[in-house]
Amino acid sequence: MIGKIGRGFTKLRDGLRKSRDHLGDGIRSIVSGRSAVDESMWEEIEELLLRADVGAGTAEAIVADLRRSATGWSRPEPAEVMEGLRSAIADLMGTDDRAALNLDPEDRPAVVLVIGVNGAGKTTTIAKLAARLSGEGKRVVLAAGDTYRMAATEQLGEWADRVGVPVVKGKEGADAAAVVFDALESAIAREADVLIVDTAGRLHTKTELMEELQKIRRVLERRSPKAPHETLLVLDATTGQNALTQARVFGETLGVTGLVLAKLDGTAKGGVVLAIRRELAVPVKLVGVGEGIEDLEDFDPAAFARALVPSEESAD
Repeated sequence: MIGKIGRGFTKLRDGLRKSRDHLGDGIRSIVSGRSAVDESMWEEIEELLLRADVGAGTAEAIVADLRRSATGWSRPEPAEVMEGLRSAIADLMGTDDRAALNLDPEDRPAVVLVIGVNGAGKTTTIAKLAARLSGEGKRVVLAAGDTYRMAATEQLGEWADRVGVPVVKGKEGADAAAVVFDALESAIAREADVLIVDTAGRLHTKTELMEELQKIRRVLERRSPKAPHETLLVLDATTGQNALTQARVFGETLGVTGLVLAKLDGTAKGGVVLAIRRELAVPVKLVGVGEGIEDLEDFDPAAFARALVPSEESAD
């Protein structure tokens, strides 16, 4: 029987299949039949990375790292190039991306503010995280802070029922910050370990959205000075460079502490994760590797590199 980690890696690899196949086929095409390492090879590899949504600066940095590892190559081999590429990607992502969520503050509950555009996968991510924490024995409360869309509140309520955790709701159009304040008071009264806050992803203007999210932060801070303890930005892995744009906007305004890469299905554009990590210095903390309630994994840079870049020696 495959263990949890094995299943998680298989789903991660399958989710990155589009990018994985693109990189694998591209490297083989560039390297095969080449008798020596030359400048045109590096240019072609950099272009390949650009087409994988890695971004210009990040592609240049990866190729520079790869060049250093190529010292001593008599002639390029696909296996060597892929191994060097995996190593460069893992180094770029950094070991801090395995840092645990900050869920054990001195004053409970830990507050996790979940942000992102509509459709990115926020609500499903919240449900998965709630199920995971509940399974670990933590008492969890949800806050339905997306009062802009009644459907969002209803969906979160359905997930809360399914997971078996309480949710604090408001009426459609209610002040989101007030709902979140009530949820924090409820979590404190229940002696909950974690409060997970859903938020709106789209109001009439970007300015309006950011003002609402900042107001929620201020309300949380007034009641619990160190809250939110985590601000997680959920990104849709299928959107490529659009995800980088979203990360910039939210990061500049709200001080994002970690990223969640959702919707890692067969169309995911995994290369953008590298661009976000390098340009914004925000760690990826969690990845959604399927639609099941248990399909939320800690992010592992080395496993991500192995899933993104194929191996010539094995079928992993």
